[in-house]
Amino acid sequence: MTQHRRRLGAWLLAGVVLAVVLTLYQADRTGVSDPAAAPPPATPTAAPSGTATPAPTITPSPSATPSPTPSPGTAEPSPSGPAASCTSPGACGFPDENNTGPRIALERHDTGNMSVKKDGTVIKGWDIRGSLDIYANDVTVIDSRITSTNWWGINLRPGFSGLKVLHTTITAVPGKGPDNGGVNYAVSNMGGSSIEVGWCDISVFGNALSMGQGDLHDNYVHDLVAFRNQGGEWQHTDAVISGGGNKGRLILRHNTLLNSTPVDRGATAAVGLFADTGVVSSVVVDGNWLAGGAYALYGGGPGATGIQVTDNVFSTQYHPAAGAYGPVAAWNAGGAGNVWKGNRMSDGRPVTPEPTG
Repeated sequence: MTQHRRRLGAWLLAGVVLAVVLTLYQADRTGVSDPAAAPPPATPTAAPSGTATPAPTITPSPSATPSPTPSPGTAEPSPSGPAASCTSPGACGFPDENNTGPRIALERHDTGNMSVKKDGTVIKGWDIRGSLDIYANDVTVIDSRITSTNWWGINLRPGFSGLKVLHTTITAVPGKGPDNGGVNYAVSNMGGSSIEVGWCDISVFGNALSMGQGDLHDNYVHDLVAFRNQGGEWQHTDAVISGGGNKGRLILRHNTLLNSTPVDRGATAAVGLFADTGVVSSVVVDGNWLAGGAYALYGGGPGATGIQVTDNVFSTQYHPAAGAYGPVAAWNAGGAGNVWKGNRMSDGRPVTPEPTG
């Protein structure tokens, strides 16, 4: 009995000692013991993939305040000011194959050279193999495609008005058609009033947009094809051509006008304002991308008046000077109402016409 009591006392004593040791150990872990003996904070490790780790909150000192970061989609201004160079029409906000031409599915129509004689006719969603000769007022061609083997894609005849050509592709078949397949006019205005041509994709035709008056906007004119007539002569090529003598206003605004034809095969201009049938007057050439030709722009000649050429980009994509011989010729700086302002090369250099003799 006495031996049993001694064993029980030994166990009780051992339990008291163990309790004391555990108490001291727990106090050391929770920092209740001497603060100077506490270990430094652990260095954080990378979180496993797919696990979000909250970022620490940092209050910068006045001398270490970070520079503001531009918001997404906002160009940070360069030290020398806004970027002045442009690399291509589409990259710089001008029309190209991505934002011109029809927006809907098309149905094929083998019309041949069709005459339109009913006022107010609307042609929409047609894939035309042929051409349109317009003998009517207020005709609209929209969301269509024309592949011509005639002299023209669409031709408005004298005495008629109100033609609109919108969101349409107009092209031709080189080598097929009259005069060795030479084709002249994607859209021709022989009428006595303005017409509208907008958001069109135009190619092949030697003188693509031909008129003295009209509202030509947001078009993409490209890949004009050089051709010889039956006499063996290279024919002149222009993305836009006007022969002068116009009574109304011709407006060219926000178009891409390209003439990649070599000069020795007839290249004339991206925009050709010529006094062939009378004095050139009342023309606005504003905010276009111009490239190619002997000169990218012919400005109307000595008698031209009311010609406003503003904020155009003269591209170096075919020639270092936009045209083979320069950006502009035949500019009448002293003509009444003539304005030249804000025009530059695609690399940012300002364009100033040379004085005419």
